[in-house]
Amino acid sequence: MSSTKVDIDYQRIQYDYVPCAEQRGALTNAAPHPVIVVGAGPIGLATAIDLARHGVPVVVVDDDCMLSVGSRAICFAKRTLDIFDRLGCGDRMVDKGVRWNLGKVFLRDSQVYAFDLLPESDHQRPAFINLQQYYLEGYLLECAQAMPNIEIRWKSKAVAIEQHADHVTLTIETPDGCYALRGAYVVAADGSRSPLRKMLGLESHGHTFRDRFLIADVKMEAPFPAERWFWFDPPFHPNQSVLLHRQPDNVWRIDFQLGWDADPAFEKTPERVLPRVQALLGPDAKFELEWVSVYTFSCVRMDSFRHGRVLFAGDSAHCVSPFGARGANSGVQDAENLAWKLAYVLQGKAPESLLDTYASEREFAADENILNSTRSTDFITPKSAVSRIFRDAVLTLARDHAFARQLVNSGRLSVPAVLRDSPLNTADAESFSGQMVPGAACVDAPVAGTEGKPWLLPHLGDDFVALIFGAPAGIDAACREALTQLLQGDIPLRVVFVTDAAISASAEAWPGAVVLRDAGGVAARRYDARAGTCYLIRPDQHVCARWRAVDANQIAGAIARATCNAAATVAAQSPAAARTPALA
Repeated sequence: MSSTKVDIDYQRIQYDYVPCAEQRGALTNAAPHPVIVVGAGPIGLATAIDLARHGVPVVVVDDDCMLSVGSRAICFAKRTLDIFDRLGCGDRMVDKGVRWNLGKVFLRDSQVYAFDLLPESDHQRPAFINLQQYYLEGYLLECAQAMPNIEIRWKSKAVAIEQHADHVTLTIETPDGCYALRGAYVVAADGSRSPLRKMLGLESHGHTFRDRFLIADVKMEAPFPAERWFWFDPPFHPNQSVLLHRQPDNVWRIDFQLGWDADPAFEKTPERVLPRVQALLGPDAKFELEWVSVYTFSCVRMDSFRHGRVLFAGDSAHCVSPFGARGANSGVQDAENLAWKLAYVLQGKAPESLLDTYASEREFAADENILNSTRSTDFITPKSAVSRIFRDAVLTLARDHAFARQLVNSGRLSVPAVLRDSPLNTADAESFSGQMVPGAACVDAPVAGTEGKPWLLPHLGDDFVALIFGAPAGIDAACREALTQLLQGDIPLRVVFVTDAAISASAEAWPGAVVLRDAGGVAARRYDARAGTCYLIRPDQHVCARWRAVDANQIAGAIARATCNAAATVAAQSPAAARTPALA
C-alpha cells in the first residue's frame, strides 16, 4: 500500500482474507511461530512492529478485515509520539494531527483559567496531537506491511486457546473453517472485551462509573483554536460537563455528559444530538454529524498482565475513563515495554523472568492511571450534593487563586509512568537533580551531529545505550578497551557522546559511536550532566542507571540487572582499568 501523503479513507478499506500456510498443510511439523499477536488495533500493531524491529517474526491475527470506524482514541501524548518516531510513523502522525499544548477550563459561561502542558521550548514534539484512531491504525498498518517479518491474517478469529510447556496453541476460525496456530508466546491485544481473557477464565477488577457520555464528531468550519476546552455546568448544557477538541479534516470532538438515567439508544438519535450541538455552537452554526457514540466507562485492570506464555497489553489488560487520554497512550507504552523484553527472551539474551518485569512495571503504570482517572471522574461527575458544592467552590476560587487550580481536575492528562521501583534499575550512588531518575522515560533535546538528526531521542534507537556527556577523547585507553569489550558482548550496546565542544575528526576514531553537540546545553541541563556523566538507557528509552564517571564494570553490571541476567556480559576489569573519572 502506498505511503503517499494523499489522505486515504482508512474507515472503508477492506483487507483481503488469504488462506495461510497452516491451512494448506505446509507447516505441519514446523516449530511454533515466535510470537502471535491477537488484535490488529493500535496496540497490537505497535507491538508487532517493535518486535519486528528487534528481528522477531510475528503473526498478527484479527477477526475483522477493516480498521476502526469513528474517531475513538484521538489524543496522543508527547511520549507516545516519541515512541511512534522510533517505530517509523511519528512524522505522519504529527503532519496530519492537530498540535496542542494549551487547555482552558470554564465554569458556566466564563473562563476559570488556562494551562500550558509544555511551557518550555526545545522539544521536537508538542504536548499532544489530536488524530482520529483510524489514521493511526492506517499508518501503523502500512509500517507493518512494509516489514518482511510481519504476517497479518485478516478474518482470523481466535476461538480457543491451550497453553503448553513450550508453546501456546490457538484455534483460529476463518471463512474456510478452523485451524490450529502455534506460537511460543501470545500477546493479547484484543481490546476491552478481550475474548482471550475470557477463554482463560480471567477477569478485570475495579470500578464502573454510573454515568454516560455522548461523543459527537462534528464536521464544521469553526474559529475555535486548537486547544482543549472543558466546561463545568455550561449554560448550553446545564448541570453537566462538556469537552471540546479539534481534530484534522475540520472535525471536532464534543463529549456531553448525559447522566446515568439517559437511554443510550435514544441519545444517539439525530433529534437528541443535533439540538445539543446547536446549543453549544449557536443558532447560525452549520455542521454535519460524522460519528456518534454513547459510552459508560470503567477503571479496571487484570490482577496480572502475564499468564504463562500469554501476555496482555492495552485495553485487554486495563481500562480507564477517557478523561486524561490515558487509555491508548498507556497501551502504546505497554507495547514498547513488552516488545524488547520478549525479543530478548526469545533470542536467548535474557531469562524468561524478564517477562515478569513487563507485568510488574505496567501493572504499576496501570494503577497510576486508574488512580488519576478515578479522581478526575469523581471531580467531573460528583455523586453527592456535598461533593458538588466542594467542586463548584474550588472552581470559583480557581479564577483568582493559584492554589485552587491545583485542586481542579478536568482530567490529569497522560504522562509516562516513572518506574522508580523497577527491579531493573540500578540505584544512584551519587547525587543528581532533575527528573531523569532511574525508571524515567528519556526526554528530548536539540543536538547537532553528523547524521542529520537534530534531536537526541532518535539517536538512542532500539538497543541499550551508554549516553556519555563529554568528548570521546576524554575516555582513557583502559576504559575504552573495557567499553569495546562491552560493545562486543551478547547484549547489543551502543555509545552516544554528547559534548559541548565542536565535533572534531577525532570523533571518527571510535567505531560505531555517535557524537553529538549539545545545542545550547539543553541536554546537559535536562539530564543534570557534567563532564563524565554517563546514563545507561534501556531499549524502550527509559533510564536504568546513571553515574558521574564512566565505568565499564558498572555499565556491565547495570546491563545484567536490566536484563535479569545473573552475570555481566563481559569479563571483569579492574576498577582502575575500567573507569574514566572525568571527560574533557
